[in-house]
Amino acid sequence: MPLRLAVAVLGLMYPFVARAQASPAQGVPDGGPLKITLEDALERARQNSPQLQSATISAQLAREDRVQAKAGLLPTVNYFNQFIYTQPNGTLSGVFVANDGPRVYNSQGLVHGDLYAPGKRADYQRTIAAEAVARAKADLAARGLIGTVVQSFYALVASERKYRNTQQSMREAQQFVDITSKQERGGEVAHSDVVKAQIQLEQRQRDTQEADLAVEKSRIGLAVLIFADYRKDFSAVDDLQNKTNLPSFTEIQSLAAKNSPEIRAAQAAVRQEQLGISSARSAYLPALSFDYFFGIDANQIALYNRNHQNNLGSVVQAQLTIPVWNWGATRSKVRQAELHLQQARVDLSFTQRQLLANLDSFYKEAELSRLQVDSLRHSAELAAESLKLTLLRYTAGEVSVLEVVDAQTTLTQARNAYDDGLVRYRVGVADLQTLTGTF
Repeated sequence: MPLRLAVAVLGLMYPFVARAQASPAQGVPDGGPLKITLEDALERARQNSPQLQSATISAQLAREDRVQAKAGLLPTVNYFNQFIYTQPNGTLSGVFVANDGPRVYNSQGLVHGDLYAPGKRADYQRTIAAEAVARAKADLAARGLIGTVVQSFYALVASERKYRNTQQSMREAQQFVDITSKQERGGEVAHSDVVKAQIQLEQRQRDTQEADLAVEKSRIGLAVLIFADYRKDFSAVDDLQNKTNLPSFTEIQSLAAKNSPEIRAAQAAVRQEQLGISSARSAYLPALSFDYFFGIDANQIALYNRNHQNNLGSVVQAQLTIPVWNWGATRSKVRQAELHLQQARVDLSFTQRQLLANLDSFYKEAELSRLQVDSLRHSAELAAESLKLTLLRYTAGEVSVLEVVDAQTTLTQARNAYDDGLVRYRVGVADLQTLTGTF
């Protein structure tokens, strides 16, 4: 009887310790060389992501295209230098009558400008829309990176929590082995109970090894995103217990319509293709340009010729180019531009529908996970209480070892389910924040 009483007291004390260690509030273990918050991870990922850098460079390239197209609308200034040698034939002009001497020197400043160039203006407007598309895609790449980092960050947090859960389960299994061993020595249980408890302990040891591996794999997966050297040792700051509010669906929908990079990119693409039609149609229109020359066009490099006449002078010329016939190429380009516009409008319509569908899906996911968090926490508390009562009944000889093992397994699953629920809710909120541009 004294042995049974001691075992009963141990059984009473142990579940309280187990419940305290199974509490939902779990911090990050101290002593890590580097602690990374979610904000730190996002900032580091922005600096190291090749996809985001590529999208940013594409936006910068589009900006340079716009600058060059704008420059094409403005007058240009060049300095022209030329020497022309013509074979002499005894005349002043030489063989080629278009020249005014065997030796002709040109040294002139040239100003060229387009007075009416509808094609260039349409192309400039189109580069503005293309830049808007590129910037929207860069924003889209940044938000896609946010989603990837959030998933990887909380995968690491969850794996670290589950590792601690398996450690706690292993300690519980070890304590149960001690209980069954003491009862066997007292002749109160069969050796089969000890064997079952030892099997359970070995399973928990294997679970701990697997959980440790999962932590390392999750750490590597996140490190590849946020560090130049993925082998860097660090730990994720566990913020799953921080309160995160879920806005109303109406508010979410309004923010998404205003800030969605997908919509902005699709709208800019439609605008770009509309201007593409204008650019193609401009080939039907005439173009007017001018040139102004000032300098020397003479048989020698000098301000005055042999007759003391001025060599330095200026000339202005204007060109009007009228398109007449090009075998239907312009008509084909216009039709091609119209088809591009039709495709862009189809893409915009689908993007709008897809955004609404994603919002609806993500919001329902986040709302359901929020509602389940309290239930999962309560289940973990009930599982801890169940294990406590089952141990008391086992020490009193009222239940079998199988019921204790089942209660231990249920508690482990409940802890992991609660952690998964927290991660599911946090990731769901992050997905909504990414879609609405509020992250």
